[in-house]
Amino acid sequence: MNVFAPLTLPNGSHIPNRLAKAAMEENMADAEQAPSAPLLRLYQAWADGGAGLLISGNVMIDRRAMTGPGGVVLEDERQLAKFRRWAQTGRSGGGQFWLQINHPGRQMQANLGQPTWAPSAVPLALGSLSKHFDTPLEMNEAMIAEVIRRFARSAQLAEQAGFSGVQIHAAHGYLLSQFLSPLSNRRTDAWGGALENRARLLLEVLKAVRAVVSPGFTVAVKLNSADFQRGGFSAEDARQVVLLLNGLEVDLVELSGGSYEAPAMQGDARDGRTLAREAYFIEFAHELQAVAQMPLMITGGIRRLPVAEQVVQSGVAMVGIGTALAIEPNLPRDWRDGKPSAPQLPVLTWKNKALASLANMATVKFQLRKLSQGRAPKPDVSPLRALLVQQFATALRTRQYRRWIARRAKA
Repeated sequence: MNVFAPLTLPNGSHIPNRLAKAAMEENMADAEQAPSAPLLRLYQAWADGGAGLLISGNVMIDRRAMTGPGGVVLEDERQLAKFRRWAQTGRSGGGQFWLQINHPGRQMQANLGQPTWAPSAVPLALGSLSKHFDTPLEMNEAMIAEVIRRFARSAQLAEQAGFSGVQIHAAHGYLLSQFLSPLSNRRTDAWGGALENRARLLLEVLKAVRAVVSPGFTVAVKLNSADFQRGGFSAEDARQVVLLLNGLEVDLVELSGGSYEAPAMQGDARDGRTLAREAYFIEFAHELQAVAQMPLMITGGIRRLPVAEQVVQSGVAMVGIGTALAIEPNLPRDWRDGKPSAPQLPVLTWKNKALASLANMATVKFQLRKLSQGRAPKPDVSPLRALLVQQFATALRTRQYRRWIARRAKA
């Protein structure tokens, strides 16, 4: 098996190769929180680059619940024509294009002016950065039912727009991940306590999505292999959730890890000498392969063809690539042509982990903006400069978002 072999999913659809553009948060919505022209240019670059699968940055199911002020929202048909153009762009290279649909739960900054929801009223523990996030409201039954309906509606709209599938985001400390973790889910009702109860929201979302989309429409899940926090969602919990997912029509599970509080999804400095250092969730994937009845995908730090080949040869179905494709969107095509490309950002060694995480994300977003402008990425950009640029852009987008949400409320 090699990375350019096709993959047939359980629903019968085909992915032309085993290389996926993993989700990265772009924050490139237009003034109506819909796909913008720069966002389409960005995805055209990736579609032309040869990846068999593109997964969007997280698309919000509720305009009031945003991971960032520039996020794309798909909750009704108002902007569906723009989503159709986005779907056509992403599929123009012959691969599949999935929308990653998401609700941030408590991981939404307070300055967006919206109340945050979570399984329990447990605030984020981010040290000095905690002040930027409100203590969330504990969700009642009506709120939970609304979230389930919204996930299903967004998936239904995604199929109408022409996307190949959706990926339900249940990782990285967002709402579904918050329900899975005993640290953030302290409920004593049917939605908390035992893992079967903590996983109930994810399972109900999956059932609701499957009920409104066609059998050939791909439904995937992004799941933490672990939260990397003591007492949190563990590798054994992930194994048990995969067993529960086996009983549903899940076409692929992507394994990642971490949250805002423990951003393991961004990884540590890697010198490229070993598989474990570059593909740093592969050990979890191997443990889950013994029980998973659906294909697995891992994402996290992969930037070299030999490592990608090792991942696939080990039995993992798909290789997710993020940062490397932000630097070199033609990476799959280069590998197919025999070019030993291995794009990488400079190692970030700041002592403040939360601030380093923000700077790392800002550096990636700096590359995405360059690509969206039709320009070459600049991987050697100063992380501090990238962070300042990102903070300024976020401040502008925050004001724009608050004006938009006010207009929608009046309408």
